[in-house]
Amino acid sequence: MHGPGSASWLLVSLCAASGTYCLLRMRSRVEEQRRAAGGEALMGFGMALMAVPAAALSPPRGAWFAYAAVFAAIGLRAAWTTRRSAHHAHHLVGAAAMVYMSAAMLAAPGGGHGDTGVPALTGALLLYFTAHVLASGARLAPVGAVVTPEAGVIRWADRPELALVCRLAMSMGMIAMLLTL
Repeated sequence: MHGPGSASWLLVSLCAASGTYCLLRMRSRVEEQRRAAGGEALMGFGMALMAVPAAALSPPRGAWFAYAAVFAAIGLRAAWTTRRSAHHAHHLVGAAAMVYMSAAMLAAPGGGHGDTGVPALTGALLLYFTAHVLASGARLAPVGAVVTPEAGVIRWADRPELALVCRLAMSMGMIAMLLTL
């Protein structure tokens, strides 16, 4: 997953910031927000850890197996909760992508980079996350609704547009990670 140093550190920062905001969302008054936020926080921090440049941290081969196991467990939980909300299907795809990238790093000679991935699967994941980024970006575009001060104060943890920005950022991070695979 390790790309050029400055780009990797930017990806680490983006994913860690997304994970941090997702932790804040766990304090939401909305139960569905709280449920989704924990998995998204773990995904953000996991992506940040995987994106750390190899010069700064070169994990042992067993770490890639651990990443794959953790994200497989997240994927199983997402598969279970998908029956309640279609949004969890996106978590399932994200977890599967993380398992795939972890397995690719594990299979690479010396635990590093190499042409280890299945190009069709990488391409399919790239298409999915690109579509998700475009759809999320379109949902962020204003449609003429104006929030007035009388509407009340919305807490940071309950801001749906910030949750969407968080998911958008993580999908862009996923694209960057898949491109370096």
